[in-house]
Amino acid sequence: MTDTAPVRVLLADDEHLIRGALAALLALEEDIVVVAQAASGPEALAMAQAHLPDIAVLDLQMPGLDGIEVATRLRGLLPDCRCMILTGHGRPGYLKRALEVGIRGFLPKTVSAADLAGIIRTVRAGGRYVDPELAADAIAAGETPLTPRETDVLELAADGTSIAEIAERASLSQGTVRNYLSSAAAKLGAENRHAAVRIAREHGWI
Repeated sequence: MTDTAPVRVLLADDEHLIRGALAALLALEEDIVVVAQAASGPEALAMAQAHLPDIAVLDLQMPGLDGIEVATRLRGLLPDCRCMILTGHGRPGYLKRALEVGIRGFLPKTVSAADLAGIIRTVRAGGRYVDPELAADAIAAGETPLTPRETDVLELAADGTSIAEIAERASLSQGTVRNYLSSAAAKLGAENRHAAVRIAREHGWI
């Protein structure tokens, strides 16, 4: 890649409106080109391998594989592709996990298009960007004992959603959902999932 070549970007987000808006806004940047879009984790992997982007901008929560899982796999498949997480769910556990797997950017979906473009350039140049508010929240919340998947399932259970609906929304079997909820409750010392939700919220983990 030469210094004048545009930054090749993959956008992955299961919300079509958000993905389309980001693509349209980034298209206004002379040095950035969106080479592919995806609506799920598996599709993001396929599109990345087909189009070889410089940067993959990944939604945190997507069907099939979440953004961190996609980034982890891309690290082995396409080591030259740098990954960023764009999320509406900036929980501390996810930020820690993202940094552990080498994700170079972690920012909220409230970021402006101009800032996003600038951060893409920073990451392409070898830099790193973590939203200051998300970083501060992570420090304040402390270490979460929950895995990212346990956190996902517990958050889906927070509004009293049934096991069947959680399973459908998380693309998991009902038995797996029960196992995750049971594991989360045990780690938090909670007698049931409702108490687990309360404890996790008090600590800023969901």
